[in-house]
Amino acid sequence: MSQNSAYYDVLTPVHFISRAAAVYDDKIAVIYNDQQYSYTEFYRRVCRLASALKQIGVGKGDKVAFICPNTPPMLEAHYAVPMIGAALVSVNIRLSAGEIGYIIDHSDAKALFVDNEFANTVTPVLDEIPKVKTFVNICDISDEKPLNGMEYEEFLATGSDAPVDVDVDDEYQVATINYTSGTTGRPKGVMYHHRGAYLNALGEQLEFGTNVRSIYLWTLPMFHCNGWCFTWGITAMGATHLCLRKVVPEEIYRLIETAGVTHLCAAPTILIGMSTYAVDNNITLDHPLEIMTAGAPPAPTVIQNMESIGANITQTYGLTEVFGPHSVCQWQAKWDELPLEERARIKARQGVPYIIAMYMDVIHPENMEPVPRDGETIGEIAMRGNNVMLGYYKDPEATAEAFRGGWFHSGDLAVMHPNNYAQIMDRKKDIIISGGENISTVEVENVIYRHPDVLEVAVVSVPDEKWGEVAKAFVVPRPGTDPKAEDIISFCKENLARFKAPKFVEFGELPKTATGKIQKFKLRDKEWAGRERKVN
Repeated sequence: MSQNSAYYDVLTPVHFISRAAAVYDDKIAVIYNDQQYSYTEFYRRVCRLASALKQIGVGKGDKVAFICPNTPPMLEAHYAVPMIGAALVSVNIRLSAGEIGYIIDHSDAKALFVDNEFANTVTPVLDEIPKVKTFVNICDISDEKPLNGMEYEEFLATGSDAPVDVDVDDEYQVATINYTSGTTGRPKGVMYHHRGAYLNALGEQLEFGTNVRSIYLWTLPMFHCNGWCFTWGITAMGATHLCLRKVVPEEIYRLIETAGVTHLCAAPTILIGMSTYAVDNNITLDHPLEIMTAGAPPAPTVIQNMESIGANITQTYGLTEVFGPHSVCQWQAKWDELPLEERARIKARQGVPYIIAMYMDVIHPENMEPVPRDGETIGEIAMRGNNVMLGYYKDPEATAEAFRGGWFHSGDLAVMHPNNYAQIMDRKKDIIISGGENISTVEVENVIYRHPDVLEVAVVSVPDEKWGEVAKAFVVPRPGTDPKAEDIISFCKENLARFKAPKFVEFGELPKTATGKIQKFKLRDKEWAGRERKVN
């Protein structure tokens, strides 16, 4: 049925930038080092990028990839690329050359923008990405142009800053593709639609309480779920984006003090670093600071440390497949007077679905029925609604499996408390979450199996004070060989992103069932004996 424009308009987060420019024209939109852009200037830069992309033949349905930290070009791409009907592919800057090559090729990217610090991960795989027709160098740390292409500002100069018509006529056009390793060896391309990005961007602001006076510090990677949609949501509120290239506690606290930061998002490992630095340096905040975290729930002591210096922690839960956070541990006034330790324990729960999400439950995976609200019966978290992905790019089988029964299946095992707050108890799969990054044990095992001295291998999580958990490999050597732990770890670092490489290797026999299946849970239980493993 055709829609009447009197009562219908396509929902797309791209519209946030033109509205912000019209309403907050001279307000500071973006700050990065000594650079500042008003909302008018920000919008003009976006239009120049969109115009320049159109001039090289990028249009509806095409893909544009960016390998870039949290600097203004990455933020501008979140508007310019979907504005012309193309899809943005934000690539994790921590990945290896092989992984990046696979993602660029699989996504069918037509143009590739690379910050020159990370060009060395692209140059080895140039022959593997023949679909890329245009390369652009983002020269932030130096003037070097490692790739055969223009510099970013030169490329912008080829475009026009005149307003660009938004080429989105269907809310379910693909706006971005975010690659996640999930629980299998190869990354999967999660397709975000304009409708979901629009709604989740607003949902984040509702739950986090940002407004026009907010100053948001970019401690969360924009390549991760498009910065949990804050790339769009902060603009929607007319707030200020404070870009940050390197995320280190000292710089975070400096900017909190000097720039008046009011909001930031952080993986647990960032919180741990901030907590340790605050204790070691007797930090006390002179103004309120809101922190949203997701991933493995932070330890109560970390929450206590951060709240004791004046920050407020909000725990959320989600996955790449649901545009980032889908639920929040919605705080209630009746809990205000509880002891700090009890408050911290409650805050570690995954909570209730966002206002714009609505649908999340803990179900029996077999019959899809909700588990009892008793805080004890374990089931799988399942979600549905406007902020669920379209599916996996070029992977209909994985999409069908994820959407069976009309819900998205998270693979996370949880209980539902009597107050309808969910709490994760374990993971259905063996995925490792280290510092907020997913590590597929299958992927790591597949690499280790390629080592000539390895007969069998199993990879599990082990506790780590800094990263929450890291990978450990249990290896059965080939007869007649004598590999060393350093050999295995180095081999992984050469063939994987370095953070995915196991931190420890143990040699010996593997526990197996009567049918020969490796019992990974026995290995993991031994490593976690006496400690509670909380994963999200």
